[in-house]
Amino acid sequence: MPTALITGASAGLGAEFARQLARRRADLILVARSVDALEEFATELRGAHGVAVEVLPADLAVEGDVERVAARLVDTADPVDLLVNNAGFGLPLQFADNDIADEVRHLRVHVEASMRLMHAALQTMRGRGGRIINVASVAGFISRSTYSACKSWLIGFSRWANAEYARDGVTVTALCPGFVHTTFHERMGLEQGHEGVPSILWLQAPDVVRAGLRDAARGRAVSIPSLRYKAVVALTRILPRGLTSGVARRGRV
Repeated sequence: MPTALITGASAGLGAEFARQLARRRADLILVARSVDALEEFATELRGAHGVAVEVLPADLAVEGDVERVAARLVDTADPVDLLVNNAGFGLPLQFADNDIADEVRHLRVHVEASMRLMHAALQTMRGRGGRIINVASVAGFISRSTYSACKSWLIGFSRWANAEYARDGVTVTALCPGFVHTTFHERMGLEQGHEGVPSILWLQAPDVVRAGLRDAARGRAVSIPSLRYKAVVALTRILPRGLTSGVARRGRV
């Protein structure tokens, strides 16, 4: 059976990745900060699908915790076939008004942890084969505070890595959804119809995850779920940067 390691696995897109992969009979390693939530979810998945589920509590803003997850990824005795870098959180867009410690933690989780876990995964995937999915965002195509910058980095690095390591049998895909019905947007105070976000722009988590898994299997470097967001990304390439940045201030994507 293939084995998948998923960060931010206790809720949102991470939990949906776990459910869909478990239905495909993949064994799982679930990473998140909440031990109780992980244990409860692991019990649910084992009972529903009969797969092996390992719980690995970790705060990816903490160096020692990242090292523990990286150590699991380099374990050749029980190698990981799919890494899903999904952990993340949002901050208010007003960078100068935010606590700089929060901004540094934001950068560590979105960029540094993802980079270090990719590096670890590649140690055992090269030559053997494997897949890496980095959950980015359409925000990565728009200039908007540090969230956008972090996701832009993930997209750019995924594109390079997908081309670089294809010869080793490894695919790297940046999954770039827009607004998705998950606890991520709920924590930011965003709900359907709020903050000027029309209902047509909201996606369902199962659809986003299916698109990401499908595009990763096809070896695509970038996965943009739904035609509506493909159109949005296409527009960002031709519209003035100032205009797209202004529209983006309405919420988080």
